[in-house]
Amino acid sequence: MTRVVLAPDSFKGTITAADAAAALESGWTEVDPGAEFIHRPMADGGEGTVAAFAAAVPGATRMPVAVEGPTGAMIDTTWLLLPPTVDAPQGTAVIDLASTSGIELLDRLRPWDADTTGFGQAIAAALDHGVSRVVVGIGSSGSTDGGTGMLTALGARFLDAAGAPVLRGARGLAGIASVDLAGLRAAPDVRVLTDVTNPLIGPRGASAVFGPQKGLNSVADITLADRGLGRLAVLLGLDADLPGTGAAGGTGGALVAWGGVLAPGAAEVAQLIGLADAIAAADVVITGEGSYDGQSGDGKVPSFIATLAADAGAQALLAAGRITEDADTDLFAASASLTDLAGSSDAALAEPARWLRAAGAELARGR
Repeated sequence: MTRVVLAPDSFKGTITAADAAAALESGWTEVDPGAEFIHRPMADGGEGTVAAFAAAVPGATRMPVAVEGPTGAMIDTTWLLLPPTVDAPQGTAVIDLASTSGIELLDRLRPWDADTTGFGQAIAAALDHGVSRVVVGIGSSGSTDGGTGMLTALGARFLDAAGAPVLRGARGLAGIASVDLAGLRAAPDVRVLTDVTNPLIGPRGASAVFGPQKGLNSVADITLADRGLGRLAVLLGLDADLPGTGAAGGTGGALVAWGGVLAPGAAEVAQLIGLADAIAAADVVITGEGSYDGQSGDGKVPSFIATLAADAGAQALLAAGRITEDADTDLFAASASLTDLAGSSDAALAEPARWLRAAGAELARGR
């Protein structure tokens, strides 16, 4: 009997990690009906982080909240309340930026106006509830505001030379002359889950690396935003070279300035859901994500899980929406691309569950 651990990340915007795992099981079973499956849907701090915690922790409760989305429109979302523990006697809040200020929530790219106000409002709601600990996932952000929207929602003030609040989003960064933190709410135990190690500024910083994904397309745009982030770091007393501060358009840095501790998202989620113990008893581990590319080897779910599987002597397999030419597939004994199976990216995106089932069957046949 083959023991298979299913630990995919979500396929961004198309299918959740839990549904992806179910589809992979269905396909594998067509080829190997006697296999035994353990589901461990994963996340790394981006989309699906709250869902991964909700699936793993008995008694977790979704708490509704209305917040301002990345460009100001009100949205209804949730944060997750975990039951009390010895270390967090009033409970733990899990909040992901993707569901409050994420790029998927943008009606259209507005790189200079988008901000993280809604993310801060969700954190404030959790603090109002009285939680002892806050765990935040900051992947899939939609802005390059340096976390100023989040900090403003928590009581900070970012002022221009005349003492007036600056404009929201990246647009306001260049105008910040002073920062007033007198009203900033005290941080509880804050753990920041991120899947990137980029610094705040410079050629590997938030603006240069991630800005183009959010509409900062010209060298002038990137340079202007980078200078604004550098100025913000000085005013906050933040080390702009600290790895991870460039995550989420600089929100990683803002959270550090507030008192948060950066942590590798995949490792933290894996520890919570007991992934290592599950893999220790497995013959095969299947992981995956929407796009397995050159960045997937730097803290993302698939590469992290491949390492766990290798340490346990289990075979690591990959199913991804697409696999780019610069991706390192040597970590896996076999891989399957939904785009290749479906014949096109559009077809794969239209029916992800169908092609994940096909991928599960192909991986079962090929091992």
